[in-house]
Amino acid sequence: MPHELNQILLCSSQDGFEKKIGKFRSKMALAARFADYGSEENQQVVEILRNVAERGDEAIAEYTQKFDGIRLNPQEFRVSKDELDKARREIDQDVLASVRQAIDNVRAYQKEILLDRDNAPRGIRYTAIRRVGICVPGASAPLPSTVLMTAVPAQVAGVKEIAVVSPPRHQGSIHPVILAVCRELEIDEVYRIGGAQAVAALAAGTETIARVDKIVGPGNKWVQAAKKNVAGDYVGIDSIAGPSEVLILANEQANPAWIAADMLSQAEHAADSSAVVVTDSQFLAEETLKELKKQLTELPRAKEAKESLKKFSAIVVVEDMNRAIEMANDFAPEHLEVQCGNQSREIAGKISNAGAIFIGSYTPVAVGDYWAGPSHTLPTGMRAKFASALTSNDFLKSISIVEYDQDMLAASADDIARLAEVEGLHAHARSVRIRQQD
Repeated sequence: MPHELNQILLCSSQDGFEKKIGKFRSKMALAARFADYGSEENQQVVEILRNVAERGDEAIAEYTQKFDGIRLNPQEFRVSKDELDKARREIDQDVLASVRQAIDNVRAYQKEILLDRDNAPRGIRYTAIRRVGICVPGASAPLPSTVLMTAVPAQVAGVKEIAVVSPPRHQGSIHPVILAVCRELEIDEVYRIGGAQAVAALAAGTETIARVDKIVGPGNKWVQAAKKNVAGDYVGIDSIAGPSEVLILANEQANPAWIAADMLSQAEHAADSSAVVVTDSQFLAEETLKELKKQLTELPRAKEAKESLKKFSAIVVVEDMNRAIEMANDFAPEHLEVQCGNQSREIAGKISNAGAIFIGSYTPVAVGDYWAGPSHTLPTGMRAKFASALTSNDFLKSISIVEYDQDMLAASADDIARLAEVEGLHAHARSVRIRQQD
């Protein structure tokens, strides 16, 4: 009996290959663009946003009970300092040591790439955003790494106020490991609310939750749809981050067992995550498929991973690496691994569209997720064609600085006035000419 994963192997030699790739690409794009403006789902999100903006804490409590099954009054939204202290005190000390080293790694990297505010070019000033909200997923799995990968860049940039929201899916509250990381970073404004209602609270503010100036962080489709709706009107956002995805470029030098493991590391996130391999080696593709079938049976989150593999994943065999590179740039994945032996760095240099590139067989996505320094909050759904990884610089905003003296204005006055008059804006012109009459 054919294995249910056999369907994910696609070869350029098959009839209708390009059509299949086109359909697969469209399916991935559709999944990443959940809740388009005219959809029923988006209307639900808009209603949540409107309701929270109008009714504040009361609406937050209702949605938390409806979607999370937890009854909270507004005084219980915020996690107490005692709870944060307790979480850090009781966390496994080896885990805490690893967290601290990861924080140091991220902080060092983010400081290195931060724009130099003290030596900014003439005519511009960089200032930190005053207040930021961070969305931390907690439904399918606790993600303390999201706290450090978003909060540390914000702190490096100089953000003074950080509010963290996460759904109360662990015994009616937030998983203690998330709380411990918040406490380690000296973040004491943490709310046990999630979903679109948490985005609404951060964007519009409620009686107990002050509005923020920017919302960052990943989340499920409802969270991302809410972020998309509030972006620009109420607050800024980082990007639309989710569902998770990886594309792996591999040749005959790659290890199929490692590739399968990397595919599963994304597939286990949720059933709408995607893992794609593009290779010029039929042998590697077939061996990778065998490894997937084997390793899937050993995975604790096998059910979610299997659905992800069946719906949004593929092992694609193409005629050569040039076609593979072209396909990778078209897909513009969140994570792009290059496992091509001694050609890895050269091939990586030809990638122009990706959230993050992981070069070589010893650089799985997990290195970036937890350790290396760049934030793991990345654009998904082909948005890497125009969006970038979250960095400390995303928590800065620029102010243009213009200063002319009398002689400088006199030298430019006729030109400025002439351009204003061409546009029919005579008061603009007069505001310049009047200064030349003294």
